[in-house]
Amino acid sequence: MAEKKTKKESAEKKAKSTKKETAAAEKYLKINTRLYDSYRKEVVPALMKKFNYKSIMQVPRLDKIVLNMGVGEAVADPKILEEAVKELETITGQKASVRTAKKAISNFKLREGLKIGAKVTLRREKMYEFLDRLVNIALPRVRDFRGLSDKSFDGRGNYTLGVKEQIIFPEINVEKISRVMGMDVTFVTTANTDTEAYELLLSFGVPFTKKELKTA
Repeated sequence: MAEKKTKKESAEKKAKSTKKETAAAEKYLKINTRLYDSYRKEVVPALMKKFNYKSIMQVPRLDKIVLNMGVGEAVADPKILEEAVKELETITGQKASVRTAKKAISNFKLREGLKIGAKVTLRREKMYEFLDRLVNIALPRVRDFRGLSDKSFDGRGNYTLGVKEQIIFPEINVEKISRVMGMDVTFVTTANTDTEAYELLLSFGVPFTKKELKTA
């Protein structure tokens, strides 16, 4: 019996050590995104100096990016929603969740619980990677692009922009899409004011047209 316990204990120890080695290897091979490195090394010191923060914990940061694609036409044709979900997953590299109607609206033939949209929430590495692609690749592909409006802040440090065509993302094959669909992209930050959020997003390279924010 003692010999069997010894063998079992040694096997468990070996399994634990293997897990630790695997975790250490994954941590070692983990590559930070370009924008996150830029945030730590350049953005944080610049914002601390600009707003006179006393602690590094006061510096606003990007918490998450939420992509919403509303598909009202899915009420008549559910296949349209399937296409929207696939395209959203292709753009973000993450599984999308299907959103349902919270209320019934008879004028739009909408019933409560009907599937009418898709949503993806990006955090950490995927969030920074998506922002990098959005700013440097997708937005410059917008026809007659002259910058983003700075009037879409919500008063609590969050910013939302509307994308009219999903084809601005290079991951989408124009020849395979059946219809052009838009989406809303919301940047959720820890900033207390719109001014701080504006400076944070501007430091990430978000191409605003001009600043017209009211200071409290």
